[in-house]
Amino acid sequence: MPDNVIIRCLNCGTKNRIPQKKLQGRSICGKCGSSLDDLIIPCLKCGTKNRIPEDRLTQKPICGKCHESLIIAQQKIAAFEVTDNTFTREVLTSDTSVLVDCWAPWCAPCRTLSPIIDELASDYANGVKIVKLNVDENPHTASQYGIRSIPTMLFFKEGKLVKQVTGALPKEEIEKYLLSIIKTN
Repeated sequence: MPDNVIIRCLNCGTKNRIPQKKLQGRSICGKCGSSLDDLIIPCLKCGTKNRIPEDRLTQKPICGKCHESLIIAQQKIAAFEVTDNTFTREVLTSDTSVLVDCWAPWCAPCRTLSPIIDELASDYANGVKIVKLNVDENPHTASQYGIRSIPTMLFFKEGKLVKQVTGALPKEEIEKYLLSIIKTN
């Protein structure tokens, strides 16, 4: 028995006992005949769950509903700057959810948070727009949202502020807030 692996079929839910030595081949469900190496990948744009065979991951699969790419090549996308003049266009009228990082160059916690924000901008490039607002150079927008201490992150969904968080948070906690604002249909 210890040489067996149990894999649940994503199609019918049946638990299949597969011998360890046969696991390297393409295993199928004993009840419905479905492949057991399929993965469920949610689309970052529309939220649809897509069933993709593991061996097709290298073929750039797309969402069955909105046709957006499901596998995003790790690109180095950094958060970009917004100003008092571009804030409305880039944040309030954006068709995607937006995270605004309010910062200043002299702020040590802001500089610590900066690589995390850039990493999140790459990770969530198709789901959330991530921008930076220098509060020293853009006092109008900072005062409009009551930014009194930095770093402060503003989370917008459909042009409306849904969450405001202050402090240099760990990446996992910021991701939790990001996932709550990602637009899904």
